[in-house]
Amino acid sequence: MYIQLDIGWMHHPFPVSSFRIASAEQIETLRGLGLAEVRYFPKKSDPELQEPSADVPAATVETEPAPSEPAAAANIDAETLRRRELLEAQNLALAACDQRFSVATKKYQTLERQVSDQPDEARICGEALVAGCVSELLENGDSVIRLLSEGVGERNGLHPVNVLVISLLLGRALGMTSDELHEVGIAALLHDLGKLKLPPNLRQPTASMIPMERTRYESHVGESVALAKRMGLAEPVLKAIAQHHEMCDGSGFPLRLSGGELSRASQVLALVNRYDRMCNPANGVDALTPHEALSVLFAQLKSRFDSVVLGAFIRMMGVYPPGSIVQLVNDRYAIVASVNSSRPLRPKVIVHDSRVPKEEAPILDLETVPELGIRRSLKPSQLPRDALDYLSPRQRICYFFERAVSGGHDEGDL
Repeated sequence: MYIQLDIGWMHHPFPVSSFRIASAEQIETLRGLGLAEVRYFPKKSDPELQEPSADVPAATVETEPAPSEPAAAANIDAETLRRRELLEAQNLALAACDQRFSVATKKYQTLERQVSDQPDEARICGEALVAGCVSELLENGDSVIRLLSEGVGERNGLHPVNVLVISLLLGRALGMTSDELHEVGIAALLHDLGKLKLPPNLRQPTASMIPMERTRYESHVGESVALAKRMGLAEPVLKAIAQHHEMCDGSGFPLRLSGGELSRASQVLALVNRYDRMCNPANGVDALTPHEALSVLFAQLKSRFDSVVLGAFIRMMGVYPPGSIVQLVNDRYAIVASVNSSRPLRPKVIVHDSRVPKEEAPILDLETVPELGIRRSLKPSQLPRDALDYLSPRQRICYFFERAVSGGHDEGDL
């Protein structure tokens, strides 16, 4: 039988509340829950399942008293305690990622204030920040790409730090050495420093820009390189900054370089920069979901990026990057919370469940529930109001990384 338990996740030990009964042990556990009835769905149950007798409602099946109620209750209490511990660990892990990202944005703010008058101090600040991230990333083994909380970090540091984080993850996926990761990380952090020389209304491109305004906007690349030179940064870093808007098909700026003229670091930076701007544009109404952004990069903009770099990026982020709103095969709505960069096809999701308080919503590892896949991606506007309020899709998509749990399953029993 395919059943649904009409109780919150804290009150039963199963990975999900809707599932197909597959063993006698599950039946004994169900009896131990002390429920008067269990809802089941004939259409989702095995075809050979006999229909219930006429005096049993089609929507429910009565359970018999548990043969060993004290033992079953003890087992459920232990399971509830374990789940509470996992929920606490889940919240602590998210808080730690939020904190590390927030600290990074504050350090970027300090760097911005120093760069014009104290370029050496700015370099030291930036290199220390990047070195810490590279060291942590290399020590992690497999890393999880984690969606952060809404409103985390200082506003002017969100884009550079987000690009830094994703560029390091992508660089590692491409097999970059520690030194190469440090170079791409510094370039990612500093690539837009030249915008400090522009008036605020020219720091983001718009379709309505006149040619003179567009030229002024594009000048931020040269300004960024000039500031990086004053900081005494290495040539590979300067080159990556200078080329972060160049495209493999020659359609970029300022020099319309292409293909083999571009360094690997600049190819990484150009792709990640574009992805972040698609998810987090200056005008929020133009924002794409992470899934949409990935789809556009692959289907419409493929020629602009190096095929090896784009392929590694898609494999790393998965079909549904963190922040994507999805509908599962059981019709429930969810938001992708994290993706293991080495196993990206079955991410971890937070599932809308009106029976569970929003602040207690567990992260479900789809790798541990193979029958519960993702059916499709959705825009936030397609969600019912209650699911929209519960899942709280991010207005701003920001990421950080954390060490993957050994084996990828420890959090999955949620």
